[in-house]
Amino acid sequence: MTHRQTDGSGGSAEERSPVAHAVADLNLLRTFLAVYRSGSFTAAAGLLGVSQPTVTTQIRALERQSGRELFARLPRGVAPTAIAHDLAARVAAPLDALAAAAGQDTAADERAAPVHLAGPAELMCVRVLPALAPLTAEGLRLRVTLGLTDPLLEELRAGRHDLAIATYRPRGRALTAVPLMDEEFVLVAAPVWADRLAGRLTADAPDALHAVPLVTYAEDVPIARRYWRHVFGTRLSCPAAVTVPDLRGVLAAVVAGAGFTVLPRYLCLAELASGALVPLLEPEDPPINTGYLVQRPGRPDNPDVVRVRDLLLEAGRTW
Repeated sequence: MTHRQTDGSGGSAEERSPVAHAVADLNLLRTFLAVYRSGSFTAAAGLLGVSQPTVTTQIRALERQSGRELFARLPRGVAPTAIAHDLAARVAAPLDALAAAAGQDTAADERAAPVHLAGPAELMCVRVLPALAPLTAEGLRLRVTLGLTDPLLEELRAGRHDLAIATYRPRGRALTAVPLMDEEFVLVAAPVWADRLAGRLTADAPDALHAVPLVTYAEDVPIARRYWRHVFGTRLSCPAAVTVPDLRGVLAAVVAGAGFTVLPRYLCLAELASGALVPLLEPEDPPINTGYLVQRPGRPDNPDVVRVRDLLLEAGRTW
């Protein structure tokens, strides 16, 4: 409720209180620091538990107060200006100390925050999640998103993920990437088809496969096309007989005798060892694709992100 003050001016006592202004400014600084550390309004909103419009409004208010632009708005996320770097250097330690004094242990809060990890469904399920199991026993909270590299990298730039596993190195400086693993591709089929092709398939003569149904990940057969170019030196002319948008489904169909396919070797190691699948060729120089572990530049606020990153890079050496 608004009352008129003794000097004739309007506004509530709270609105005119210097303490209230100080608290309001402190909230703006907390929001500023969250945006500065996370790299986007969206990510900061998630950290603070508020809406993105609230973060946007508070940053604009702080910019009006200071009379300077703090962040350059980018198509994806924001970039701090020189003024923002200076402000962060001055307020980060006091705000963190104030949070600790108020009983809000920053390190404990960040440790409790989930790590948001994204990547291809097959690799995440077969390699990544088993590798991270020891950390979950130690209290790690993990949120996994499965999908294709292009949209996952867009979401990483927008602050929706902490880390992403990509099937190629992203361009530009908005993201940093380090090699995680090399996956070798192998041409396989069930024994029934391998027996029919015995002696007919060579690195110089892939035509024998035209009589065998092709099982693949997508209609444009990207993995098989790459294998054909690399091994046979020609374009693939076989249309897909079966498409399954998950390589684990492709694997199951081929084991059951649906036809032939090209798979990452890590995905079908057990089937190759048991004889459920047979490699149709063993070229000296098989196609290899490098996967990358990607994150936004800068040290993450959540120490569990560092633990996940380091463990994955260690595990990737054996994959």
